[in-house]
Order: sequence, then C-alpha cells, then structure tokens
Amino acid sequence: MSNESCTPDSGCCGPNRRRFIQVIGLGAGAVLAGGRPNGAMAGPFDAKDFERLVPADKKLDPAWVRSLFERGRPTVHQGSDLDLIGMPIGGLCAGQLYLGGDGTLWHWDVFNETIRTNEAHYANPLRPASPVDQGFAIRVKKGEAGEVRTLDRKGFAEVRFRGEYPIGVVTYEDPGVPLRVTLEAFSPFVPLDVDASSLPATTLTYTIRNTSDAAVEIELGGWLQNAVCHVTGEAGEGTLVNEAVREPGLLAVACRAEPAPKTSKPSRPPIPIADFEGEDYGGWIAEGEAFGDRPSAGQGPGQTLRGYQGKGLVNTWTGTDALTGRLTSPPFVIDRDYVNFLIGGGDHRDRTCVNLTVSGRVVHSAVGERSDAMTWRSFDVRRHVGETARIEIVDAHSGDWGHIDADQFVQEDEPRAGQGPVERRRDFGTMALTLLAPTDEDRALAATRSGSPADGLFDAPPEPHAPFGSKLVGAIIRPMTLQPGEERSATFVVAWRFPNLSLPGVNLPKDLGRHYANRFSDAHAVARYVAADWERLDRETRLWRDVWYDSTLPYWFLDRTFANTSILASSTCHRFGDGRFYGWEGVGCCAGTCTHVWHYAQAVSRLFPELERILRERVDYAEGVGFDPTTGAISHRAEEPVGPAVDGQAGSILRTYREHQTSADGAFLARLWPRVKASLEFLIRHDSDGDGLLDGGQHNTLDASWFGEVPWLSSLYLAALKAGEAMARERGDDEFAARCRGLAEKGAANLAKLLWHEDFGYFIQRPDPAHARAVGSYDGCEIDQVFGQHWAFQVSLGRILDESRVKKALGSLWTYNFTPDVGPYREAYKAGRWYAMPGEAGLLMVTFPKSPRPPIDDPSGGWSAMYFNECMNGFEYQVAGHMIWEGMVEQGLAVARAVHDRYDAGRRNPWNEVECGDHYARSMASYGVYLAACGFEYHGPGRRLAFAPRLSPDDFRAAFTAAEGWGTFAQRREGEALVATVDVRHGRLALATLGLASTRPADAVRVEASLGVAPIAGVVARPAATPGMIDLTLPSEVVVGPGRPLEAWIR
Repeated sequence: MSNESCTPDSGCCGPNRRRFIQVIGLGAGAVLAGGRPNGAMAGPFDAKDFERLVPADKKLDPAWVRSLFERGRPTVHQGSDLDLIGMPIGGLCAGQLYLGGDGTLWHWDVFNETIRTNEAHYANPLRPASPVDQGFAIRVKKGEAGEVRTLDRKGFAEVRFRGEYPIGVVTYEDPGVPLRVTLEAFSPFVPLDVDASSLPATTLTYTIRNTSDAAVEIELGGWLQNAVCHVTGEAGEGTLVNEAVREPGLLAVACRAEPAPKTSKPSRPPIPIADFEGEDYGGWIAEGEAFGDRPSAGQGPGQTLRGYQGKGLVNTWTGTDALTGRLTSPPFVIDRDYVNFLIGGGDHRDRTCVNLTVSGRVVHSAVGERSDAMTWRSFDVRRHVGETARIEIVDAHSGDWGHIDADQFVQEDEPRAGQGPVERRRDFGTMALTLLAPTDEDRALAATRSGSPADGLFDAPPEPHAPFGSKLVGAIIRPMTLQPGEERSATFVVAWRFPNLSLPGVNLPKDLGRHYANRFSDAHAVARYVAADWERLDRETRLWRDVWYDSTLPYWFLDRTFANTSILASSTCHRFGDGRFYGWEGVGCCAGTCTHVWHYAQAVSRLFPELERILRERVDYAEGVGFDPTTGAISHRAEEPVGPAVDGQAGSILRTYREHQTSADGAFLARLWPRVKASLEFLIRHDSDGDGLLDGGQHNTLDASWFGEVPWLSSLYLAALKAGEAMARERGDDEFAARCRGLAEKGAANLAKLLWHEDFGYFIQRPDPAHARAVGSYDGCEIDQVFGQHWAFQVSLGRILDESRVKKALGSLWTYNFTPDVGPYREAYKAGRWYAMPGEAGLLMVTFPKSPRPPIDDPSGGWSAMYFNECMNGFEYQVAGHMIWEGMVEQGLAVARAVHDRYDAGRRNPWNEVECGDHYARSMASYGVYLAACGFEYHGPGRRLAFAPRLSPDDFRAAFTAAEGWGTFAQRREGEALVATVDVRHGRLALATLGLASTRPADAVRVEASLGVAPIAGVVARPAATPGMIDLTLPSEVVVGPGRPLEAWIR
C-alpha cells in the first residue's frame, strides 16, 4: 500500500482512492449496509478507557488454547460452509480459476480481464459465479432410460470438501444414487519446479464406487463451453469452432475461434461527435448534479487523471462520488463503422457507463476500469449504419468509484485501441477439455444440444461451430459398468491458452504476453503435455501434499500457513512473455511487485526461489526498472514513477541474502553484490549522523513518510546491515563488512537507549522537531516495532536487538494490541477498513494504551492514520512468527489462529485473504510462521541445514525445502539421546553441516551419523552461532537423496 503509491489509477489504496471518502468514519454496520455513516470518531480516550477496549486478560477458552497445539483432524466442510469456498486451482501465474465447495469450477479469470479488487471482499465475500458453462454429470442407466445427476450440490444431497492446497477433494453421496463419487482436483504443483507448476490447466480425477449390491451401468460426462472471445466477440466478427481429437493417451474437445475474413474498403475521414473543448456542453443535455453546466477543465481534487485530450472533458469526480446524473448527446446519424471514445472511472455496469442508444434502446455500453487513466474504447456500429443514435454518459452510482470520465467521441471506419483485430483481443485464445488414457468406448462430442448441457450431454451432437455471440459447448463421455464394491477413475484436464495479456493503467508495455504461451501453441498442446507427463506430475504433486501433511504440527496450522501459497495461482501474480515475474499487491490492486509489501512474504522464496531471484535481478536491481545506480535507490514499484520506501529497500537487501541462501552456489550473489552494496549505501546515507538509526523522511508501507527515529524502520535497517555484513564477508569485502557491523551494533545500542520506554514496556517513535506533527505512531504500541529481529531470524542472522526488550515488546503487543473481539475498539475508533469484524479476534496495528493519540497533520487526509485501527493479516503473521521464534509459542499460535478463524469457511473464502485487494501478497508471511515453528535455518552455498522445533520437540516431523530438493525432517527423544533424520523425497540436498537444538554444549555430547545404511565417521559437534544449538559437521560434503536419508544421534 502506498500513496505515491499504487499507480494513481489502480483504485486500491492510497489517499487519492475515492473510497476513502466512504471508508473513513464508518462502522461495521455501515460497511455491511452499503455505506450508512455511523457518525464521527468518538473520544478522546484516556488510558483508563483502554482496558475495556483491549482487555489485558484475554480470557481465552482453555479448550481453544489446547486446540492450538493438538494435532487435531483435517477440516472437512459441508452444508452452508461450502457456499463461499474458492480454492485457486490453476497453475502459477496462469490466471485465476476457483474450485468451489461442491467441486464446480468458478470465477474463470483466465481471459486477461484486469479485475480490480480492494478490501470489499472481506466484509462482503465474493460468491460463486461463472461466465463459462462447464461441469460434470453422471447418468445412471435404469433400463432404457437413465437419471442424470450433476456433480454438484444440485445433483447430490451430501457433498463434502477438504482443501489441502494444491489438492481439493470433494465427495458426493446421495440416498437415491448407488454411488460414492470422489473428486481430486489440482493443477500440478511441484516445489522448485516452476515450469511444472505453471501450467494453464487444472486436472480433475473422478473416482466412482458402486455402493450397492448389484451391478450399475453409468456414464460420466464432462462439458466445456467454447468461451473464446465471449467478452469482446460480436456477431459477424468470427466463428467458434470445436473439434473432437483422439490421439494416443488422450481424447479431447479442442476449442478455438476463427476470425471472419477481412474485407478491404477505402478509409473515410472521421466524423467528430464531441471533444468538450467549448465553454458549455453545446447541444448535450445534462440531468442531475454530477455533470454541472460545462465540461471539466482537467482533473478534480485529489484525482490523478490522465489520457484525455485537449483542455476539456467529461469528469464527474468533483472531490466526491456522491453526485449523480446523466449527460445525453444530440441525435446523430451513424455513418461510419465505429464510434470511438476515451473512457475512465468506475466499472459499475449500467451505473458508471457510456451508452449508445438507437431508437431509445441501449445497443452498446462500456464502463471504466476503476481507473482514471483513460483508454480508448470502440463500439462496432456496422449493423446500425444509417440509423439515428444518441450517446448517454451515465453516473448513477454514489459509492466506491462512483464517477465517469469521457472524452473525444468520434465516428471512424477503424477501431482505435479498443477491441482491435480479433486475434489480438484479450480473450482470444484456445480452450480444451481432455480425458486421459481413453478407452475405445469413450467418446468426444464437439458440440451438444442447446439447453442445459447436462440434459443434452448424452444426446447426438449438432454442428461443431457457431457464430460469435452464440453458445457452443463440447463434451466427453466415459461409460462404465461397476460391479458391487468396484470403483473406477477417470482423469480430465481443463486447459486454456489466452496469450494477449496487458495491464492497463500501469507503466508497462501494452503487449506483455504470457510466459506459458511461449511454451504451448494452444490449449490442446497444454493437455498433450499433461498427458505425456501425467504419471510424474500426478505423483510429485501428491508427494508434496503428503510430505506437507505428514507432520506432527496441527492440521489447522498446516492448512493456514500453506493456504496463502495459492496466491501464486491467483491474478495477483503474472509471468510475462519475456519471463519476468510480476505481482500486484492484491488482485488488480497496486502495481509494481511493491517492495514494502512483498518483503513480508516468505513462501515464494522457499518453494519457488527462481521467481524471487527473477525479482531481484530483473526488477529491484535492474537499471531502468527498479534500480538507480547513481544513488543505489530501489523504486518500491519498479517502473512506476515513485521513489524508494525505506522498509522495502531494507527488505530487498534481506531478500537478496535469503535468495543467496536458497541457491545451490554463490553465483547469484556474485552477480548482484556491487548493486546490493550500493543499495546499502543508500540506506546508510539516510542515517545522516551515523548513529545506526534512520532519520529524515522515511516512506513506508503505511503510505506516508514518517520522520524522527522510528523503531520498526530502524530495526529493518539494522537487519539489512547485518545481512550486508554477511554478504560482504562471503564476497571477501571485509572492510565493508566491518563498517556494516559497526553501524548495526551502534544502532542496536541506540535503539535500546533512545527508543525503549521502560514504563510503557515497548519501543516508541522519537519525533523530529522539524516535523513534529507528521504521521507516526509516537507513543503508540506499533505492530512491527521489532520486525528487523524477525527478519534476522528468517535468514539465520541471529540476535541483533536486545533480547529482553524484544520479548517485552512482543508481550506488550499481546497485552495492548491483541483483542478477542475487535468490536469495542472499532466502535470507539471507527475509521478504518474491515479485516476483522465485531466478534472476531485480531492484533491491532497501533494502539495508545499509555497516552492519548497525538495530533498529526496527515497529507493523505487521514488515510495513513486510519491504518492504525485495522487488523491486517500479513502484519499479524509477522508478529506471530516472531513470537514463536522467541519462545512465546502460545501467543504466536493464538495470533495466527485468530486469522485462521476469521477465514473459516462459514464466514468467508479460506483461500482468499484480503487486505487492499483479494489474494493479498503480504499474507504469504504465513509461511514465515511455519518456518518459525520449525526453527528452520538453511544456507545452500554454505551446505548448512538446521532445525530447532518450537512445538513438540521431543517428537517432531515437518516438511522442508532446500535449493535442490525437499523432504521431511524428523527428530525424537530416546531417553537422553536425540535422533534426527533428514529424508529427501524429491531432488537432492548437498550438506556439510546439520544444526540441531541441544540442551547440552557441544563438548558434552557424543555424535554419530549415517547416510542410508552407511555410517559416517568423523562427525564433529561444534557450537552453533545460534544459542541453544550445536552444529554437526561432517568430514566431507554428502548428497542426501531419495532412499538415502541422513540420520544423526546426539547422546
């Protein structure tokens, strides 16, 4: 989140975002009721009032506390809990397709539409809807007739869902059907293998069991609508074509579109309709208040408007979205093939729109894209040539993005940037429905009868083509005869290829393309790839799932800490045609793979480190993209015209060290080190007096430049210095390493001396007298105040801040910021967005338990300070993980469980954690909580792996990943001995040192080790850099692989 920030048009966060007008000062009831104000902020509140808002005694239910630690059982959803489930089920960076709670596929954001999201789907979760007609059904034959049951909640009375990302399991049973059907759905997901995990496809394996005592004859059928150009295609522009294809190993219906033959004719001059350059609207009729009595002269208050031409335009943003109205053109005769115009503003169909009417009937309509970056649109009016038309510009929405921008209406024979040629449109591409390992009896229908596809699924097919604007649905059918108790399976693949990706409104080339399109010529080629390699893709995906859940950690914990990995399979993440990885903050919200958001995320680097290395090399440290070699500054939004954010700058340095650690050798660091050093020098220059604390303006993730000495920002600076010291030593730059070490030590001492408040029990911000009223937390208890120490633990840098004070600060966050019910606090402090509702628990961003809130001059108009009242998942995970690292396991688990409970399926989608947008990247901090529970440390080039489990250390088992492989680590107590096992299940692990927690010093233990069945002689125990651990140093490097576990004994 950032105000200079998100691209100004992104409509997601920052003070220029319209919905701030609606959000500030509203209560939960107002949000849920559609925006009814609850009045001004109450207060001021004194310290004596604080206890009733955030009770020190949390009064947690002992049974709930026990459940934090217990293994528990897998969560299975049923009934109304299925309503909101949407588990991303496509490949990484391949669009966003959901698996619903009843096994249906929905959302279908694979057609390159830039869908803008914000915080709204927390209070009002998205509900299943699909623009594509697709599904599966079973016909149970009874004599000559048969009963058709769709595989969803309509067709079966008892449906259950278990999500173990990346695999969703759905079971179907019904008293009237002698079958039990199990669906296992996933897109191949193999950690460390980006290509195998980035397929534009999902697989659905149906296993059908006969539960009766008689043979049952059935047919299993699946259908898929040819949705190519279903958004942009108009009648006459092309033809939808389906083709049934049988090849070795597969049976498919391949879906494509063929553009209509082009006709050539001489171009005629344009006919202007309106350019709004006059003193008034001319013959246009304005109704209501939104349009005033004349065109706007540019952008309105707090608006960043671009793309209009000349001096005037239509713009209904006047500093508020509250006004409504309509502007109607004089009648004109259509005499060209297209009406072209510029549009921006809200995306509310029929409410913020430009309409073309003929005979009083709307024949074309266009909306904005939640963006004030105006873009060309084109109405194809060839069928209306010679008819009389009017243009209506409508603003009938008073809420979020309730305004419209329009300019330059003109009739022309060619579209402007609008739709363009069919083959270059965003939803032009191919789709395929495929059955793997078909039998001779299986059949593919290139088209089914009109009406319900399930009803017509088993009938004779019609013609396999249809004009744009019509529906064409293909199907595949497998007949089966099941004896009593017998079960059989069928695996289907739904694949797509829509290569024409662009991200309007961001500072990137128009034609970005998709990386997967370079690998596959069409959707059938995707399915062919899956079919050819299915045995491996299926085995390795299931293996990872099994390794992850074959653990002693609680099921709820494993579910929640891994669920957000699915963000990579949402439209938050893209991989462009040139191979670059790119991420919004949340879906369609806030551009540039923002450094100050993405550095919270710990999942990508551990599971798919290649993607994070792309970000470091091609974005953060790439000249002309994110890096300024003259200053060492890293733009916090890549190409966007913004400057650095100090937390993002420090985070990029720490991430570079992490990406080095997740590499197999030192080549990555060698390539980047000169630029990394320069980026550290940039931060050092912002420590102007060399006291180890940052000063001056410090722009950060809370969307303002803070001034003074800020503990959380300076703690990140200190962690970056320690990472710089470590990298410098590895690169042989001992002088710079010593400089970093000296500044880090001085800064740690000054942080404790100057910013620790003993009476408060936490770190406070010391103001800058020259900016005494700037945005800041000051005497407040701020959620990230010791974030730098947590980052240090994530990358094995050890203790960088005073241990006692850090633990006290975390304890204060528990006392003063964690509340089992945010309702009373938000009733007192109404400003803010809703990421925890009344009745839900959460860790508040900033509270003021010891003093009144200070007066501030907020240039954002209150947006930045509003954040203080919110509970934001990614920040909460950051604290939860740090608490667990520090031994505050119960508190850390409670904070993480509070988020998990807020995303219970009965309340909202468990696989869509919302901040300033859906599938918000910061929530991948949840994986850092998992690493903390494992006490995980790894240095690939240094060949060191270490564990210090915080939960059940006497009998512990959990998954791990390394540079070239992944598997399971386990340890158990056998009397006084500790037995540890590193079992690589995929790939390889080069290892020279194994670190383990030990209550005895290294010189007081005996150690033994073996690789497979072979003993390893000469293992030496040495003190580890991390207190409470010892390093088992092997006499030489070994390679641990599948079937050859490393086992070690400490006696």
